[in-house]
This record gives sequence, C-alpha cells and structure tokens, in this order.
Amino acid sequence: MPAFICTSCGSQYRNSGTPPAGCLICEDDRQSVNPAGQAWTTQEAMRRTYFNAFRRLERGLMGIGTFPSFAIGQRALLLRRPEGNILWDCISFLDEATLTLVSALGGISAIACSHPHFIGAAVEWSHAFGNVPVHVHGMDRQYVPHLDSVIAFWEADRLELAEGVTAIRCGGHFPGSSVLHWEHGGANGEGALLAGDTLQVRPGGGISFMHSYLNMIPLDALTVERIGDTLASWRFETIYGGWWDRVVPVNARQVLADSVARYIGAVTGKPGLRGHTEVFIGEAEDL
Repeated sequence: MPAFICTSCGSQYRNSGTPPAGCLICEDDRQSVNPAGQAWTTQEAMRRTYFNAFRRLERGLMGIGTFPSFAIGQRALLLRRPEGNILWDCISFLDEATLTLVSALGGISAIACSHPHFIGAAVEWSHAFGNVPVHVHGMDRQYVPHLDSVIAFWEADRLELAEGVTAIRCGGHFPGSSVLHWEHGGANGEGALLAGDTLQVRPGGGISFMHSYLNMIPLDALTVERIGDTLASWRFETIYGGWWDRVVPVNARQVLADSVARYIGAVTGKPGLRGHTEVFIGEAEDL
C-alpha cells in the first residue's frame, strides 16, 4: 500500500489502500486546503517527474531540495558530523539517487524537524537510513501527520543532539517551533542557526515572524519578544532559513535583534525602537 503525500503541504501519511479523508496540516489555520480540492501523490508517482539536488552551503553543511519545486518548496539541511550526520527538517521526496548520495556523505544518524510543516516524509527517510530517530517537539504532537515508532518527542526547551549542536524551542509559528544552533558553523566559525521558518528570513534582508505566513496572521508582540530573548544569549553569525535563497550570511545576531525590535514596533504602533540592518541574502557557495 502506498504512503500518500499531500500535494499542497508535502506531508506524508501512513501506508493505506485509499488516501486520507483530509490533511490535518492543510486544515489547520496556518495553511489552507487547495481550492481545487484535496489532492494526493506517492513516491512512485513523483519519481517520474522529480529529482533532488544537493548544494554545499559551507564546510559541513549541505542543502537538499526537490526540483521542480514541490508543495511548499522547503529544502532540508544535512549537518555532517564525525559522530553521525543530522538532517535538519525534511522534504517529501526520496529516491535511490538520494539514498546513494546521502549514504556516500555518511548517512543519517538522526532527523530533527523545526515544526510539522517541514516533516515531509521524515518517517520514510528514517526507515531508509536504519530507523533513526525523528525529533519533534512534544508541544506539536497533535500536528504530526504520520505517528510512528521512530518519532521521538522532546519536551524541554533545549535538546542537545551532538556536542555543539542544540535544538532550541522558540515557539511562535507553532508551539514547539524550534531552531538548531550549530556552534562551529556560520561565517568565520562564529556559529549558525538553522531556522526553518521559526525565523522567516525575508528576501532582501531581515527576519519576520508569523502564526501563519500563508494566511498572513501575525504573532503578538510578547511572543516575538520571547523569541528574541530565547536566542539573545546564543552566539551566531549566520542564519539559514528554510528555502534555498533565505540566508542571512553575516551579522545575523544583530539582524535578528533589529528585526525583533522592528516587528514589535510595528504591531504595537511604536516604530523606530532600534535601527534595522539590511544584508545580502543568498546561499554561500555551490557544490
């Protein structure tokens, strides 16, 4: 039996003889059901049209994304570690070429997802690489489309996945929305955040925060202030967002602080609390 994949959000469900009645991700107010009606696909069908591409972003970090763009179009990040590679966020598509390439890069020892929108086919990826754990924050349990024994819910505000690699719950977009802090990554080795869209890197500079990006539902000022406070003590120079072109390559800690202040000023009607730092947005380098 196939494991059906929602064509709108990219979430994969349990193997079944017929597609699910609906998609719990799309029916949530952060997303929306396709006006043309709920539609499904499978890995087998996708293999006729899609492929995955790889790009080296910096030493120790690879991006993996599907072409042509599928569903919401995010790309995953493979953090290469001597003790075992970590896949941050996931995508919907997996084929033999991807299995071969990722295995050649050292395989995967764990998968961690920033929030349910970026789980994709994480359970299938886990099974393909030896049933590795898929870490999802427990506050998002009700939004996980494929509950499986490999799903490992964590409950605290931090989860150390390896030395110098820590998942940090920020909340906001989802209750359990998280980022991954990589201690030795980023420009000049000053640290990096792998952010999904817990922190939404804008094209052209800066960061924003939303309950729903698709439906343009903002977060309140106190929630965004808490996100800023949660990350204020962490050192990082670079932020990698959830898409190929969403990267703050330098000065990211200041960009985040300025973006928090600007957002709070906008939603409270008290702008100009602090200046805003504009930076070039783009990927670091090609493979």
